[in-house]
Amino acid sequence: MIHALKAIGLAERGGIVVTSPTGTPFRAAERLERAAPGHPDDAVVWESVEAAAEGGAVPTVSFHVFLVLAVLLAAIAVITDSSVLVIGAMVVGPEFSAVAAVCAGLVLRRPRLVARSVQLLVFSFVFAIVVVTLLALVARGTGLVDLEEVTRPRPNTGFIWHPDRWSFIVALAAGAAGALALAVERSATMVGVFISVTTVPAAGNLALGLAFAEAGEIAGSLAQLGANLAGMVVSGSLLLWFMKRWWPQVTARSEALFRQLS
Repeated sequence: MIHALKAIGLAERGGIVVTSPTGTPFRAAERLERAAPGHPDDAVVWESVEAAAEGGAVPTVSFHVFLVLAVLLAAIAVITDSSVLVIGAMVVGPEFSAVAAVCAGLVLRRPRLVARSVQLLVFSFVFAIVVVTLLALVARGTGLVDLEEVTRPRPNTGFIWHPDRWSFIVALAAGAAGALALAVERSATMVGVFISVTTVPAAGNLALGLAFAEAGEIAGSLAQLGANLAGMVVSGSLLLWFMKRWWPQVTARSEALFRQLS
């Protein structure tokens, strides 16, 4: 329908607005729902996906402030060895919107969107890490934090700078879940994505490593951050590519099967 409206020039001479109805209490709507392929909850409007991706690639003050605060919370979590605070930092971090924008840009062939998203990710993480590093240097200079607190064994947060094969596997699963949530507009599912990956905690640990010149912490944190970002981009892009090509057929056949079983 949207393609047909664009074909007659409505997008240039007028406007197209896509909204979701809060309710459709009439018989014709039920007949339309039964006639449409797949279930409405599985429907993907690619124009909406692109619009959401465009929004996720916009550099805003709030995006950078949220990331700085998230990285700061992660650094404090490392110092206090608090797993609860690590989760809090993960939830505060806004970076997945930019990661999702990279995935959507690759699949929808929007190179400028990809470039803007990557630029936002790089700049925002560098900015947040620099700010938290400076704060850590102040804390070090005033005696609020010492080297032993950063380098001591941390049973609850030591995994942050010790990436392994599971780090990448978890990032793959989280990236796929996030891309699916973006496509079918399940914003609540995004919380699970935030607390599955170790991007923000790695950035917080990296800032502390830089402040105390700990090469091992720096290298491990960089590896963790890179593995998580790469895993999410790879799996998110692959899932959106699959959905772009085969999602209507998959949902239509699945819905027919579900109706037979019910």
